[in-house]
Amino acid sequence: MFLIFIRLAHHMQWLPEGWCPSVVVIDIDGTITDGKKHLSTDAVQSLRRLEEAGIPVVLATGNVRPVTYGLWRFLGLSAPMCCENGGVIWHPSWEAPVLRAKADEAKEAAVWLAKHIVGVDAQGIATNRWRESEWCLFPDEPLEAIIEAVKESQWSHLSVVRTGFAIHLMEPHLSKGEGLRYLFERMGWSPDEALCVGDAPNDLPMFDFLRWSVAVGGAFPAVQEAADVVSPHPHGATFPPLVDAILARKKGDAP
Repeated sequence: MFLIFIRLAHHMQWLPEGWCPSVVVIDIDGTITDGKKHLSTDAVQSLRRLEEAGIPVVLATGNVRPVTYGLWRFLGLSAPMCCENGGVIWHPSWEAPVLRAKADEAKEAAVWLAKHIVGVDAQGIATNRWRESEWCLFPDEPLEAIIEAVKESQWSHLSVVRTGFAIHLMEPHLSKGEGLRYLFERMGWSPDEALCVGDAPNDLPMFDFLRWSVAVGGAFPAVQEAADVVSPHPHGATFPPLVDAILARKKGDAP
């Protein structure tokens, strides 16, 4: 049974016929890392192969700019970054980051929630100290109670989105899809040229915006349902066979 699974995974159709992406967009947490936030070395090597082949890799993440930049630098990437679910767009060569929102209201909402719901910590996750456009609570806090409370509060316009690593409080116009729309327009790229890879509900807007979507093994059920392809491999193990398929198509070695 195991050998049959490997053969099927090796021969699966990763891409639509006759199409090859010129840009690849990837989530970070849960996509190239596992549930313990351990970075996949297989994914690292695969992403470097894409860049070496002239296919830029965009990091589109709910994580903050300092963390994203560190990973961007060590991976050897070239494209701009889409951070904080589209709230911060940046490339080191730019004069300043593009901030599409401020974190003030989301932080105020977190403080209010902590006063009204047992189990909510207003300080939230460690990376909040660097957040510029949103605020994040711990992922195991009472999601349904938070959603209902926000709906009835003065911050009812805020979106509440849970990933495997945080509950994001953010302005409603923020999403990876809208952040990538700005990034692609600035770079002169078409969304029809791009493939994206993700695992969590905050990846769904980029699945909608870009041409082709891949859910890693272990992705949320809603993400698997929305994806064009569901990987049989968990997290970062998705990337070696996916990148093999992309590079084979680019070289004309695959239909």
